[in-house]
Amino acid sequence: MNQSAGTQKIGKRILDEIYVHRDAVHLIESPTFHELLENTLALATDDQTLRFNVIKVNEKKQRVSLLHYLDFDQDLFPTLQESWSYSHERKVITYRDFSKSFNPPILHRKELLVGHLHSSFEKWSQLTAQAESIGLFDTPNIIGFKENWTKLIFEKGFKLEAGNFLPLGNDDVDTADLTKFNSEIGIQRHLTALNRTNLSAPIQLLIRLGLLNMETVAFDYGCGRGDDIAGLNEIGIKCTGWDPHYAPDNSIENADVVNLGFVVNVIEDPAERVDAIHKAFTLTRGVLAVSVMLHSAERTGKLYRDGYITNRNTFQKYFTQDEFKNYIEQILSREAFMVGPGIALVFATEDAEQKFVFQRLRRRDVAKRLIYARQPMLRVRKRFQFQDKPPRLTKLEREFQQVKPALDQLWEQSLDLGRIPDVEEVNSLEELQNQCRTFSRAKRLLRIHYDFSLLEAAAVTRSDEIRLFFALQKFSKRAPYKQLEPRLQRDVKYFFGDYKSAQAAGFSLLKESADTEEILKACKAAESNGIGWLEDEHSLQLHVSLVPRLPAILRVYVSCGLLLWDNISDIDLVKIHIESGKLTLLQYQDFDVSPIPLLLKRVKVNLRKLDYDLYEYGSEKYPSPPLYFKSRYLHEDMHDYASQEQFENQLEALIATVDEAAFPSLKSLESALNMQRLLIKNFELIPSNSIPELDQLCGLNFTYRNFIQCGSTQTRLGIANLPLKPETYNAYNDLARNVIDPLIDYFGGIRLTYAFCSAMLASKITERIAPKLDQHAGHELNRVGKPICERLGAAVDFIVDDEDMAEVAQWIVENTNFDRIYLYGRNKPLHVSYSKTPAKQVTLMLASASGRLTPRTLTNNNNICELMPK
Repeated sequence: MNQSAGTQKIGKRILDEIYVHRDAVHLIESPTFHELLENTLALATDDQTLRFNVIKVNEKKQRVSLLHYLDFDQDLFPTLQESWSYSHERKVITYRDFSKSFNPPILHRKELLVGHLHSSFEKWSQLTAQAESIGLFDTPNIIGFKENWTKLIFEKGFKLEAGNFLPLGNDDVDTADLTKFNSEIGIQRHLTALNRTNLSAPIQLLIRLGLLNMETVAFDYGCGRGDDIAGLNEIGIKCTGWDPHYAPDNSIENADVVNLGFVVNVIEDPAERVDAIHKAFTLTRGVLAVSVMLHSAERTGKLYRDGYITNRNTFQKYFTQDEFKNYIEQILSREAFMVGPGIALVFATEDAEQKFVFQRLRRRDVAKRLIYARQPMLRVRKRFQFQDKPPRLTKLEREFQQVKPALDQLWEQSLDLGRIPDVEEVNSLEELQNQCRTFSRAKRLLRIHYDFSLLEAAAVTRSDEIRLFFALQKFSKRAPYKQLEPRLQRDVKYFFGDYKSAQAAGFSLLKESADTEEILKACKAAESNGIGWLEDEHSLQLHVSLVPRLPAILRVYVSCGLLLWDNISDIDLVKIHIESGKLTLLQYQDFDVSPIPLLLKRVKVNLRKLDYDLYEYGSEKYPSPPLYFKSRYLHEDMHDYASQEQFENQLEALIATVDEAAFPSLKSLESALNMQRLLIKNFELIPSNSIPELDQLCGLNFTYRNFIQCGSTQTRLGIANLPLKPETYNAYNDLARNVIDPLIDYFGGIRLTYAFCSAMLASKITERIAPKLDQHAGHELNRVGKPICERLGAAVDFIVDDEDMAEVAQWIVENTNFDRIYLYGRNKPLHVSYSKTPAKQVTLMLASASGRLTPRTLTNNNNICELMPK
């Protein structure tokens, strides 16, 4: 019988997938493995076949990935640079580039991929043992990505140095290191503080949009008890406030940002509402944020005027999103920008409004991503030096080291702009001139010491954003050049030369967005960078936060659709239809915190007909479809991506087909998982904590009743023999699925002779038994609350009629992940157990001349038939 890849000592197995280094492929014996690999290589180009160094194969799903890990031999935990994935179902190779990812996948346990004959096998094995000893593999659901792994090492109090994990000393422990980890994947420390200080949703949005920061002053008009004021000051943002009830003596002040948070909806007098909005708007130098309660099915109370009197005897005026937008615009005669459910922004000046519109089109992570991909290089002259002496720097090199921090800041600003800033734009100009003497000299040093190909890449991104801005200006009144925000004027002049050329470039982009071939090409480019899921070349679906990272042609396509449906604040996913000129916007319930969110709203925008259709779900007539494989539409840089992907891998390994056709509702999936004694909690599949019906299937061939009402003593006395612990039912389900079901699939029917044994049943059995060792008690507890059998797991005795039980035992050894086997004879029942920590132990119970049974535990499980007497 051919052994599968899973039985080989070569290869690292994670659920149904096996990873093997290309040089060790010949050690895999599975024909299916080689057939799948050959099919993939037949579609791959010569260049692709030269670049990969690891193969990942899922025989069950018939999927193959060719993986290129950077510096596989030198890097102890190499990062994935690129992959080429093939599935038997799609029969195409999909390319993915990870080189610019902040958080690429990494590889652990390299020694398993190469085998013990590899020159580095022992060194890598020792490193793995070190990692295990300090608990780095205790949370396998998050360690598969670089930043998660780096942070975990730090949090465990270690650093990776010279091929070993070394404890951190006092000099090593610096919170700046964690700040560096966070900043590289786009996390801001002040945003982390949001959860700690419980800032309101409008305030959090203002911070995330960059409108509220340490350089701005905020005023909370109607501040209540002052929670937002305290929270903002705690994280370094100056804020004061006034409230007619809680802070009536505070002064009312002008500010850059004014917040009118959930005030309008509690004022029962419509005229007073309007007055409050007007007063708040007169205070702002920059932006006013107004937030209200929206209509919901849960609202309660008595009708009063145009609102409700609640159970607490307070007034509430509820709005719809569109109604609220129109209401604000009518009062202030300015455009209201809806940035969240019931949250509107109104700007004090045209310049501020224009700057906000353009900023929303700009990617905020361009500089960080480019710097992360390739650090600035100090060009040091190479020369001979003794090993025990540090390299000597020239005078020019020493001078550069002194001014480098100021130049780094200028370089990052340049990458952010896509051009070197004009002198009046430079951040910290005085400090830069003190360090470099003149701005002209600073620019010369940039050209000498920094990689200007990065600036060219940033320039392409920024010029595309300006094209997008002017493409969308075609749908509104275009401001004259002199009325453009100053920075935008500079951008137009630098990237396009003049205003007319910039407008023409925008119009050209608009026309390109109607070309389906160009749309498809851009969708493929997006997918290759991990932005979205391309479905059979007819649609690209992605998380709404990834839209700014799309190619410009797709961004204008999406933006045109949003002109017809501008309420994107509650949208989670965007679907670009390549051929039909449509855009679908999808809203889900608890999208961020649910591994399988439920659809609430679907908006299908028809760009060609300038119309849209709205579909709502969650009723009995239109139940909410679940979203399976949410990670497809995310990016590994995003929060909880690692946990989401791990959850989906677990789910796919357990259930053959996971889609809406197989499980049209989440309840149907939960029912299927319940059959396997599993339930969904957060981003994990955890063992069930309920007691099942006795006639529910336990595995595929028996019920729980079959394992409980089993054996001569139980049958004769009719003892209920019921397990009391849910863990015992879980253990018998595991035993059935992992040992008994495969056994029946190969040999046919089996006859159970003894299975679960409660303490009551054990007390009635007259034959010699060992409840503390035999695992028949499952996870049941004794009188003092400890497990009857500390081995846990579950056990069953059975016989296969007309089969040699020694051969049956040998088959179990070779094909299942059993725990323990006790073989009493070739024609007698066999005892087998299963546990989460299998011992893989086989014991032959051999009869002496007197008939007494003597146990003989094997050191080699491959010769059962030879050692068991006929």
